[in-house]
Amino acid sequence: MATLNWIGKEAVVNHDKEVPFKLLEKVSSASVGKESKNLIIRGDNLEALKALMPFYKGKVKCIYIDPPYNTGSEGWIYNDKVNSPKILEWLKKVVGREGEDLTRHDKWLCMMYPRLKLLRDLLSEDGAIFVSIDDNEQHHLRELMDEIFGTKNFIANIIWQKKYTQSNDARYFSDTHDFLVAFAKQLPNFKLHKLVRTAEQNARYLNPDNDPRGAWMSQPLHAKSGSDKLYSHTFKNGVKWSPPSGTFPRYTKASLEKAEKEGRMWFGTNGTAVPRMKKYLNGPDPEICIPTLYD
Repeated sequence: MATLNWIGKEAVVNHDKEVPFKLLEKVSSASVGKESKNLIIRGDNLEALKALMPFYKGKVKCIYIDPPYNTGSEGWIYNDKVNSPKILEWLKKVVGREGEDLTRHDKWLCMMYPRLKLLRDLLSEDGAIFVSIDDNEQHHLRELMDEIFGTKNFIANIIWQKKYTQSNDARYFSDTHDFLVAFAKQLPNFKLHKLVRTAEQNARYLNPDNDPRGAWMSQPLHAKSGSDKLYSHTFKNGVKWSPPSGTFPRYTKASLEKAEKEGRMWFGTNGTAVPRMKKYLNGPDPEICIPTLYD
């Protein structure tokens, strides 16, 4: 597996183990009582994560973090107590902009590495972490998380539209999106619930042939990827079908034969169009998968 190298990496690879444990001090005046199981921790987040280990290691199902985007305008300071001449030189210095601070990305990576390692330790075996980021460090973050969590545990790179107005003064493109990078502790154990269809989505289901099973929509018989062997199929009405070049069958041949027998194939209003499979509004899967593009 390819790994990412940067200035100071050797000093922070095991820094998560070097961070001392500290006791959390309760602020009674800000507490809502013993019955609450929630915590708000004020302090250095690296020390806070280490303090949570005795209680929550391997028990956290979902983590969301919003780290510095390292745009050069946040004014963040790298000040982890790491015994390294290079890092000691960085301490208490505000991270500069691109071109002004040639080590700004190195500092950001040094800051993120031990925190991500501790966060991984906090996750349960079926847990997942979601990290907000923008273009400044998204590529570095993905490589960093590939190394710490493993490429096989990558879930998705979600894109969300952060603003709806155009920046007409932008030099090149109007930047309107950010990212949410998602990784699992162990992807085979991770389960993601689907979304309930909206009324607008339900309205796309129609019943032009008065199917007694109710409203339906159709989907193609091919997919962009697949493992089934390529095949051609001739339906009883004489229509021949084979997956378009560069695609694969979405269903097995036996599934097509079963669907045709049950009247779940659609050949268009003239009965000779490219066949499609019916998917019913009241079918066994009334929910939809979560998309990776959000507005």
